[in-house]
Amino acid sequence: MIPEDLFYSEEHEWVRLDDEIATVGITDFAQGQLGDIVYVELPAVGDRVEAGAVIGELESTKSVSDIFSPLSGEIVARNESLDGGPEVINSDPYGEGWLIKLRPLDDDPTSGLLEAEAYAALTAD
Repeated sequence: MIPEDLFYSEEHEWVRLDDEIATVGITDFAQGQLGDIVYVELPAVGDRVEAGAVIGELESTKSVSDIFSPLSGEIVARNESLDGGPEVINSDPYGEGWLIKLRPLDDDPTSGLLEAEAYAALTAD
């Protein structure tokens, strides 16, 4: 199930915009491809990131994968609970498994992202 109220990157991150703050995580499709996530490396609060840039890593029982920022902006929060329990990304990728929150720099931050229908087409077998 792909939530309709989010935006998506081709690298399988999702974005939820709330009052000029964007919450970012990885999609259910991505966590399913990765398998059991055992470690997460995230950027620090205050870091400035560019859309498309590598901002961290997810380590799973299968591989290590880069996390790409879907937006340019400044990190305002990171999900500290993932340090002790990264497996929540597998069980709740669109909720408690969020990765970072950032303040977008662009006037129209979602212009380069996909809506749910387009993301569904991208991940269809």
